[in-house]
Amino acid sequence: MHVDPIAPLVLSLALILVAAKVGGHLAAKAGQPHVLGELGVGVLLGNLSLAGYSGLDHLKTDASLDMLARLGVIVLMFQIGLESTVRQMMKVGVSSLVVATLGVIGPFALGWGVGVWLLPDAGVYAHIFIGAALTATSVGITARVLKDLGKSQTTEARIILGAAIIDDVEGLVVLAAVTGAVAAANAGGSLSNAAVVWLIVKASAFLFGSLALGVYLSPKLFALASRLDASGVLLAVGLAFCFTLAWLADRAGLAPIVGAFAAGLILEDPDYRNFVERGEHPLEHLIEPVAAFLVPVFFVVMGVRTDLGVFANPDVLTLAAALTVAAVIGKQICGLGVVGKGLDRLSVGIGMVPRGEVGLIFANIGLTLVVGGQPVINQSIFSALVVMVIVTTVMTPPALKWSFKRLSTARRRSSA
Repeated sequence: MHVDPIAPLVLSLALILVAAKVGGHLAAKAGQPHVLGELGVGVLLGNLSLAGYSGLDHLKTDASLDMLARLGVIVLMFQIGLESTVRQMMKVGVSSLVVATLGVIGPFALGWGVGVWLLPDAGVYAHIFIGAALTATSVGITARVLKDLGKSQTTEARIILGAAIIDDVEGLVVLAAVTGAVAAANAGGSLSNAAVVWLIVKASAFLFGSLALGVYLSPKLFALASRLDASGVLLAVGLAFCFTLAWLADRAGLAPIVGAFAAGLILEDPDYRNFVERGEHPLEHLIEPVAAFLVPVFFVVMGVRTDLGVFANPDVLTLAAALTVAAVIGKQICGLGVVGKGLDRLSVGIGMVPRGEVGLIFANIGLTLVVGGQPVINQSIFSALVVMVIVTTVMTPPALKWSFKRLSTARRRSSA
């Protein structure tokens, strides 16, 4: 019987999309972000072999699904970038900049330390990657929690959100430097201090250079595109802009997600005002259906690749626990950067804790890094990182609610 090569893929996609929505629904019912449900259902599908059923094991290695998941990451980072703007980054103030910087340095140092302590034989590249993976902060999850609590307009919330945006930028620069160093090592080079500095300079130059150039060029690009008399032009040009910057980032030796994130930051509502004035929806609305298809594929596939069997090894459980503690403490350090009288440093530190989708993106990149034919991080490290992402994301909503309630009580008492 003839079988079209796409038939197995579309069946896998049908399963993944339905499972993702069921998982997201259950997570929402439990008061958690949808991403945790999508990740959790992926973990379930990927570990059915532990119950004696291996019919879905192909999801772990399907090359077509892997490509769609990678595309989903690029769309996700574009979407995250669209939620903020370059001008917002420039207005967040000294506190957000210092908080973000400490929120990268602290977790990176602690993550590296955990790697050296518990994985002495893993090698320096594994150690620095673990540190890089702990630097992430999920802007989307933090913003959603603050909105649900009705605290989005507080000074602490503005510091948290501004710092989370800058944290993503700085974290991507760190990630770019780490992946560049690993690529150099795989090509036979070495991790010299000069090489690391050069990689950071190159990553920063690309990111901030593309932001500066893009802010200048994007209004002209979209004004020109608005002359096209065709349907779907705004979405097509927006995605083309994202994909082009993602490609340029790769050509510069950086992760494509750096370019996708930069593309989202660059584009602002005034850039495509002409489209909106003639009746089209804004770009962030148009991208939603694309993201609704591709992004869940990424999260479910990440879950599928998480091997629960490795947790039979007590060392992996110890690593997951140590990484989680380091992730939480590392973000509390950033509270020391809050500048201003009467501001609550604890709430700021807690707000920076969730790793969410950004942490998963970092962990996934680690699976693709190779030195001398050997992966930089193995399945045990990847699974421990996924646990860290889940725990930090789950704990933040109730912890932030408690912290703001404590803060409100203390302020009422002081004013009485």
